[in-house]
Amino acid sequence: MTDTNVKDPARSKEQITTDPSKPAQRMGAGSMTLTLTPWLIGAVLLAILPFVFTSNSALTIMNQMWITVIFALAYNMLLGQGGMLSFGHAVYAGVGGFACMHIMNASDFFASFPLPVLPIFGGLFGMGLALIVGSFSTRSAGTVFAMISLGVGELIAASSVIVVAFFGGEEGISGDRTYAMPFFGNEFLQQIDVYYLISFWVIVSAALMYLWSRTPVGRMANAVRDNPERAEFLGYSARWVRFYSFVASGFFAGIAGGLFAINYEILTEENLNTASSGIILLVTFLGGVGFFFGPIIGAIVFTLVQTVLSLETDLWAFYAGTLFVATVMFFPGGLAGLMMMHVPAFKLGKAGYLVRPYIRTLIPAAIGTLGLCALVEMTFHVRHAATGDTQMTLFWIPFDSHAILPWVIAAAIALIGLGIARATTPALRDAWNEANTAGDRS
Repeated sequence: MTDTNVKDPARSKEQITTDPSKPAQRMGAGSMTLTLTPWLIGAVLLAILPFVFTSNSALTIMNQMWITVIFALAYNMLLGQGGMLSFGHAVYAGVGGFACMHIMNASDFFASFPLPVLPIFGGLFGMGLALIVGSFSTRSAGTVFAMISLGVGELIAASSVIVVAFFGGEEGISGDRTYAMPFFGNEFLQQIDVYYLISFWVIVSAALMYLWSRTPVGRMANAVRDNPERAEFLGYSARWVRFYSFVASGFFAGIAGGLFAINYEILTEENLNTASSGIILLVTFLGGVGFFFGPIIGAIVFTLVQTVLSLETDLWAFYAGTLFVATVMFFPGGLAGLMMMHVPAFKLGKAGYLVRPYIRTLIPAAIGTLGLCALVEMTFHVRHAATGDTQMTLFWIPFDSHAILPWVIAAAIALIGLGIARATTPALRDAWNEANTAGDRS
């Protein structure tokens, strides 16, 4: 043991200067590290995406996607890192957005600084509200915190139609982002300009939230989440750790609200009601609360379902809900957890064992699922189409929804596809066990 300390003077110095009996020194002994490679790849990807998807509608979808990414990461600071389930977190993004909208309408003040600075004001207003609410809501976690968050969310959402001076009533508040001081001659008239502004903020916000998770407070949030009694026994205040996490989450949620105000130039009661809070909860769970990049995946998937799939069917919310329920039931770690499940197989060099079983199982399962979706869409059309409207188009194929043949074909595809997937599942399970077992394949 003595030789080890001599060979590692840095470690010896830390052992000498850090007093285990003093919580402040233990918290100060944490580390903040940031691997640059993934962030550089992400920045390059964000920079080149507008050259791949050039339409204004695609830019709008990507803008909404990155705003949701920031909001979901902010929410994950509560749920994933701190174990605090909030049913009203949309109010912090909403209040931050409304504050930014009022700043837009204060033409003299708004013209004194460039537009990229505006989200900071949204973050400050979101943090201010989080300071007030967190002062009494973070005394405990679990059901108590969840119910307080729900009550506060409902209270502020109801106030949005009462406090007209701030929330604008049912019509909301609109503004014009071009009144800001030009940023190097750019007045953000084009959607592409707004895209790069939001992309800048998503990189900065995600990096700061990742660094927060590496700070002593961020690490202690995990300990308080898992065992608050033990954290208290070691000398840490579970309440203050939750409070700091709550305030930081409110700040980044406010940034997301400010970016929403910049992108859409209008905010209404829908931006802070319970439905919006439920959506961000769904997004975070879908991506995976146990991983930092989980909410990013959830935000991307949900935004695509909400925007792209909604153009094809009125039942997009039904499919999103079904995906969420299936994820919670079969993959509690979310989509990120599903991806990370394959890491051991890659480390063992046996990931190739899963390729054929996946093809034999997942392709029929996907085809069978499409058959089920066809049955759902035809049922919806028969029930809700106008009288005499029997023609519908599904998967780019026009047909008569009242005829028997389309129903028979859809049912056969569903039964055969899902039947094949179920029959090949045991082989996939064996291949999975083999791929995750050390040693040569027998």
